[in-house]
Amino acid sequence: MSRTFAAGALRLAALAAMHLRWTPRTFWSATPAELAACLAPPLPAGAPPSRAEIAALIERDSHG
Repeated sequence: MSRTFAAGALRLAALAAMHLRWTPRTFWSATPAELAACLAPPLPAGAPPSRAEIAALIERDSHG
């Protein structure tokens, strides 16, 4: 294991512990993609539905 990998893993483990409340076991069980997805900023929210869209959903779902 190189010093670069060890230093990077230590920093990432600390981030996961502080921000995600991950235990070491959870950290080491996660894939790099899972860790990146969990630490990434949230995607911007889309526009809320309009009144007409809400009414259409209520109408559609009221018939079972």
